[in-house]
Amino acid sequence: MLPAVAHILLATDSDAIAEEVFAALAGAGTTVSRVRKGADVRAVVAELAPELVIVDLQIGNMGGIATSLDLRLEAQMQRIPETRILLLLDREADRWLAGEAKADDELVKPIDAFRLRRAATALLADPVH
Repeated sequence: MLPAVAHILLATDSDAIAEEVFAALAGAGTTVSRVRKGADVRAVVAELAPELVIVDLQIGNMGGIATSLDLRLEAQMQRIPETRILLLLDREADRWLAGEAKADDELVKPIDAFRLRRAATALLADPVH
């Protein structure tokens, strides 16, 4: 079960993925915001300080790997708050990339509501250091 209050940021240019994430996670105290470009994620994290960032691997302009690495480096320099990162991958072979990108977890698309809620709940239950 998701925490009573949580803010999640979704970075995807896919309306279908956005609909799935909003349907699975939004509501009952959990809010989901969306950006369509990876390059916009850092500024929104600085402004909203979400507890979880979900990033689509194939987001245009700045992919999921670059976005994840950018968030980690910026947090390390204390320019933005640390946050949990969940990468949405295209195939099983991309799991190695998720590890290199320092993501906290990953899901291979197509995603389903149950797996997404389970992953989000686990990440939100484990506070950032």
